[in-house]
Amino acid sequence: MTRIDYFRDPNAPAANSVVPSVTAVVRDDAGRLLLIHKTDNNLWALPGGGHDIGERISDTVVREVSEETGVQVEVDSIVGLYTDPEHVLAYDDGEVRQQFSICFRAHPVGGALRTSSESKEVCWVDPADLDHLDIHPSMMLRIQHGLDEARRQPYIG
Repeated sequence: MTRIDYFRDPNAPAANSVVPSVTAVVRDDAGRLLLIHKTDNNLWALPGGGHDIGERISDTVVREVSEETGVQVEVDSIVGLYTDPEHVLAYDDGEVRQQFSICFRAHPVGGALRTSSESKEVCWVDPADLDHLDIHPSMMLRIQHGLDEARRQPYIG
């Protein structure tokens, strides 16, 4: 399935669904950030995905990071809530989803890097090298908030 991200685009289609989802800012001991190169939109992103019925939201983070990257994590804190109605994701099956993402900080506790059906590349990236990657503005906002050690309150927007 492919998707197109519309961000503050007046020509974006109207949303017809909302699905709670998560992303995770995961850093290793060297301070590098865990990123995936997504198969659905060809952009670099934090690992994450949709919340399933019967899960605690922290379990969603652990499952999604493991599924997409092979890395096992423990959740540390909330980075923010990202619900901008001007950010919609249009899928080729007709679904147009309004963004509803909770971003968490987590740390690795095991596993090994590997790709999945959702990630064609998975790697640890030095934050100084982020400008060399194609990252959607809404994802970059989460990354910036997650890397900001001085931020004491979660972002709500």
